[in-house]
Formats: sequence, C-alpha cells, structure tokens
Amino acid sequence: MKPKIVLLATGGTIASRYDPKLGSTVASQRADELLRMLPQVADFAEIEIHDIATIPSYEMNVQFAFDLAKRIKEMLGGPEVAGVVVTHGTDTMEETCYLADLLLDSDKPAVYTGAQRAHDDPQSDGPINLLNSLRVAAAPSARGLGAMICFNGAIHAARDVTKVHASAVETFQSYEHGALGQVDGAEVIIHRRPVLRHSFKVDQLEERVELFRLTLGVDLRGLEAALERGVAGLVIEGFGRGNGPSRLAELVRLATRKNVPVLITSRCPVGRVQPVYGGGGGGRDLADAGGIFAGDLKGPKARLLLMVLLSSAKTRTRIAETVAALAP
Repeated sequence: MKPKIVLLATGGTIASRYDPKLGSTVASQRADELLRMLPQVADFAEIEIHDIATIPSYEMNVQFAFDLAKRIKEMLGGPEVAGVVVTHGTDTMEETCYLADLLLDSDKPAVYTGAQRAHDDPQSDGPINLLNSLRVAAAPSARGLGAMICFNGAIHAARDVTKVHASAVETFQSYEHGALGQVDGAEVIIHRRPVLRHSFKVDQLEERVELFRLTLGVDLRGLEAALERGVAGLVIEGFGRGNGPSRLAELVRLATRKNVPVLITSRCPVGRVQPVYGGGGGGRDLADAGGIFAGDLKGPKARLLLMVLLSSAKTRTRIAETVAALAP
C-alpha cells in the first residue's frame, strides 16, 4: 500500500497569486489547487488535505505556530499516517518549524515547505518544492529526523536552518552544519541525522519572552522596560562571542535577581557564543551576572526554546542545563 501523507496548508507565497484589484500578490490558493499540478504524487502516496489557513507567514503569531504544532502532532498520531507536509510562507517558516520540532514526540517526519515565487509565476518553485517534500514525508529514511524544511532540493534540520536571502530560491541554508540530505528525482538521500533534539510536553506556551538585538550605541531602555512590565524571559543577540555594553551586565544581573532567565546568543549568522571577554559588558561579565550562553542557536529560535522551557514546572528549574544540552 502507498503511504498516507497529510498535507496541512497555511498559505504563503506557494499559495499566492497576483490580484490586479489590489495591485499585490496575496495568498489565495487552496491545497488541492497546488496538488493539481502534481499528478505523479498518486504514484507514490495517498494524500489527505487540510486547509488550515491562507495567510502570509508574516501575519502568523506564536499561538498560531503552537496550534499548528499540536495539529501536526495529532495527525502524526494516526497509525495509518506516514508523515505530514506543511505548506507555509518562508518569512517565519524556520521559527514555526523549530517550535514543532521541540514539541513533536513522533519519529514520523514533519516536512515544511513553501516557495519564493508565487503560484502564478511562470518559474514558480512551489510545485517542485511540494513534490520533493511529499517524497521526503513518504520516505522510510526520513523517520527520526523530526521537523525539517525541504526547499530547493535540500533537506534541512529545524534547529539549524535559516532563511538567508529575501528572494532567491536557494534561500534556506544550514550554514556550517550543512543539509541533512537531498531529493534527487524520486530518491531521498540522507547524509546526516540531527542529534541536538528533545521533545517537550507543553499544554500552554509561555509567550512573554522578548528578543533584543544589540547595535552600536544601543539604547537599553527597552530592555529595562521589559523587565519592569514583567517579562518572563529575555534573549539577547549580542556582539560577536556574546558581548555587550557594560550597562547590559547590570540589567542581566537585575533580571537574574527577578528570576527572569536571560539567554545570550550572537547577532553573527555563524558561530558560537562563549563567555571569553571581560571589561564590564563582555561575555564573561554577562555570564557572571547570570546570563545563559546558547551556543550557536540564533536569537529567534533561542526565544522559542526559552518559551517552551518556561512553560513547564519540570523544565523551568533546569533551563541552563537544558540549553547547554541542546545548544552547546
């Protein structure tokens, strides 16, 4: 029997067409319209379609991503289901995909995909991305990979992948970690398997976590205001190895006294943070003030991880330990 794949459609460029009345490209196509262009899918899989939304991913919020992850988990729980494919806008795909990866407890694949060129573009990349993603979801070799993004023929781990180009079709990259594998015609080839993964059980997500990016001469009053209004957690995208101005160390110390965990990441696209430098606001100073260094995990994903860890009494007291394990 052919494997059963559930297709969850949420919108994005892959489902968009130009609307002359609006003078802009908008998400408007349903999943069955996307599949109609791929008759060959019937040769290797049975597809069950669910239209969840028809919106751009820049309109999504954390609750939407959390609900989507729960829906994926529900679908993967069906004994007859081999995998799930999610069509999604590219702008926030890496974040919703990573949140799903943190919450899914099945070894069945959850494959996110989309497009950089609209459905009505004569060179749209949507059809081939969807076809490849369905092949991955149906492949036995994709079990145990967790949530992933399949785009432009490459398969990327949720933790490592990021959008690096605003419009190019090869936008998703995993930098120094590299892709998990590739789709070559009808073949799904896996080169490596992710090891920095863990599944968390969360009933309700703690969303009060804010991300701050440091810049030259940054005004830290926004960070102070976040602490004053009762934020639950903070993520700081620091300079280089995880450094900041001297005043930042004072605020990290204040947050620690308030039992507000502060994760330190780098605004650099590649590389790990490490508490090396001193001088007032260097990484060593931030660590001494209570900052938790998050390896090479980037700010947006560190924020989601912290949300998840703050959402359970079991993990709330082990944040530093868990971050060290998942973001060494």
